[in-house]
Order: sequence, then structure tokens, then C-alpha cells
Amino acid sequence: MRQSLLGITLGHDIPGRDIISDRSTISIADLRAGSPLASETIEQVRGRCILIATETQLPTVLALLELDGVARRIVLATPDLAPHLSGLIELGQVDIILTDAAFAPTLTRLGLPLIQMPIAVTACREFETQPEVDTEWVLLTSGTTGRPKMVVHTLPSLSGPLNDGVSIPDGVRWSTFYDVRRYGGLQILLRALIGGGSIVLSSASEPVSDFMGRLQRSNVTHISGTPSHWRNALLSPFSGLVSPAYVRLSGEIADQAILNRLRAQYPNANIAHAFAATEAGVGFDVRDGLAGFPVSFIPHPNDNQTMTMKLVDGTLWLRSSRVANRYLGADLPRSDDGFIDTGDLVERRGDRFYFRGRREGVINVGGQKVYPEEIEDIITRHPDVIMARVWSRKNPITGAVVAADVVLRAPNDPQATATIINSMKSACQSALPRHKVPATWHRVEKIEMSASGKLSRGA
Repeated sequence: MRQSLLGITLGHDIPGRDIISDRSTISIADLRAGSPLASETIEQVRGRCILIATETQLPTVLALLELDGVARRIVLATPDLAPHLSGLIELGQVDIILTDAAFAPTLTRLGLPLIQMPIAVTACREFETQPEVDTEWVLLTSGTTGRPKMVVHTLPSLSGPLNDGVSIPDGVRWSTFYDVRRYGGLQILLRALIGGGSIVLSSASEPVSDFMGRLQRSNVTHISGTPSHWRNALLSPFSGLVSPAYVRLSGEIADQAILNRLRAQYPNANIAHAFAATEAGVGFDVRDGLAGFPVSFIPHPNDNQTMTMKLVDGTLWLRSSRVANRYLGADLPRSDDGFIDTGDLVERRGDRFYFRGRREGVINVGGQKVYPEEIEDIITRHPDVIMARVWSRKNPITGAVVAADVVLRAPNDPQATATIINSMKSACQSALPRHKVPATWHRVEKIEMSASGKLSRGA
């Protein structure tokens, strides 16, 4: 039988390991003899289905350490999912809600017992490494088109072997711009805890300057985030406070512009971009500094037994030990040979595959398909462009036209803006057919990100 997350975490006898938030620090060594939860609380949650819904991340991390192997099911929620909680509780068969003081008032209306998660180690424990049950971990998709889907994992499917070729020594201090209650952030949290390292948690309300300062003071060397996270970070003059040994991008297409900017900012870092999905797990990791991925990553179809990726009508499909077990209330849409449709479209150019975008994100311009990411890739190559977002604007003739929002480095005056936009138009006209060239351009001060750290695609 496998070890629990707490058992694996404490199996490393490495001094100086911590879980660090913007307000508190918990020493992992203290968790060997003590617990945030009293023994009677542990008995209350034993074998039950628990919703963890906290305002901040640290109480959730401590709850995961305490409940894996004890609770039958853990449902992880973020504050932005509050409108969906009633439905999630019903589908997840939740018995008890574990929360913190800040979020508790939001949950009282739900009619379930509430347990407040302390962020201090106070109770004594009898440490056990063997789990009593194989706890289900339920992660929620972003829910941008309605109620989020509930994706069922276990600790082995979240932390299974990943042959990404990255050699990471014990005692590394990790951090991530992600919320660790989402798949991308949870991957980094588990790498830190299971790999014998420390973790510095982000905070949604924390300015980039303050976060970078904390990373510097905590001697963080391994940092993860979406390309949008990194674009925002590089806007700040405080991005130079850190000197990471490892920079990781995931969650969105990593275009060549952001990879080049990270290389210029952090010349000594190992810069990698990973492909992953909540349902399908981590697919692969690219570390050659180039956008896309080599053709060799997808084996020949005749080598079916060892294939972990394949293409079906230009869409990437994955198969691995990290694939989720199911949706709550529904099966995963698997093929007969066990592959999961990721919904991500790729195309081959030479000896490399490049991501075109999400299948559901396509813009229909008079019956012709437009992928926003393809246009953003061209726009962000311009040296004066920091971020770009391409979106669909309604049109009475074609149904939709392409629009572009851009964040620029140049002074915010009409002449400078017009010059840069004309230059970007020319670049798009040279590289793209007419229907893909943005019809309208808007200079904006910032581009909103979703709660999961991805570019917000709303109009």
C-alpha cells in the first residue's frame, strides 16, 4: 500500500524545509511531532468526503497533508468558485467543509458542518506513514462556460513518474505564480513536498513587487507559472530580484517571444515549457528554448504499446499513468486504447509541431477558422509589445471579425501608439491571410487574467 502525502513528505530528513505564505511560515519538521488538527477533528473527518474551501492557500496545503489517506474524498475549491459550491457539494457527496476564518462566512448558508483549519502546529500526533484509504482528490476545471467539471485523481495519478529529464536536488526551494489548488500549481506543490523541497506560496492580492521580494528573501530558485504570469512579472522592475536556476511555463502556449524574454532576463536558468491538462495529466516538457515540440515526441503509430501521445485530425491526445480516473458523475472521454482528447490543436512545420490553439477557442470569420494564439504569436514578436490578446468582435456581415488588445512599452501618446500599431498591422498582413488580420486594435494598460492565471478571452 502506498504512503500518504504526509508520510512521503516527512520521509526526507532534510533540515530547513518550509511552507511559506505571505503571512506565515510552517516548518515541515514541526509536522513530524505535531498537527494543526486536534485528534478529535481527525476522527470527525476520517472516511468522510471533505470540501476544502479556504480564502488563502496555506490552510489548504496543511489540510492536504493531514487528510490524504484519512478522508475518503477531498474536493479542492478556490474562492472564485463560490457561486458553484452548492452543486459541487451535491455531486461530490460532501459531508464536511474545511475552511479558514476569512472564507467561513461565505459557507454558512450551505448547511454543512464547518471546520476551521488552523495555520499553526499545536496538537501532538502519533505519526503514521501508511494511509487508511486511497483518498480521491477532486480538482475542478476553470468553469468558464458554466459549472466546472469535477476531475477525480489520486495521489499516484497526480505525482506519478515524469520523465522530463530535469535533475532537481533535494532541498530545492520552489515557488509558483499559480494557486496550488489548481492543477498547474498543485503539480509544483507536490514536486516540492514529495521531492524534499520547500514551497513559497503566492497570494492573489499580493503585488508582483512584493512577491518577487519574498522569493528573493526565501532564496527560491525554481519558479513556475503560465506565460501570462511571466509576462506580467517581466513588466515589473522587481523581476530582476531573483536569479532562478529553473523557470517553468505551462497552462498556455509558450510562444517564442516569451521564451526569448525569459532567456534574456534569466540567462543562467534552465527554461522549460510543459504541456499538461487537469484530466490528462502532464504530457511532456520542452527544454531547448524553442516554441512547440520536436516531431520525435510523437512515436510512429506502429509503436502503439509505448505511445503516450498521438494526433487525431490535428488534435493532441495523451495517455499516461497521470490521466485522471474519471469525472464525478461521468466517464472521461477516452478512446478504446486509453487516450484522452486534450482539445489542443497542433500543426507540423518542418521537424517540429506547434500549437494552434484550443478547439473551442476558434473564431469563425465568414466561415473561415481563426486561432487567436496564431495571431498573438506574431504580434508579441514586436519589440514594443508586452502582451497581446486577440478576440472575436461581432460583425453583421461576416458574423465576427478579429480584434486585438495590446499592452505596449512605448510612451502612451497617440503618435507613438499609431506608429507601433501600423507596424504590427504590416507584420500581420505579411504573415497572415486577410481574414486573420485584426480589424480593430486597442492599446490597453493591462490585460486581465482568469483565476487560473490564463489570458482572459472574454470580449
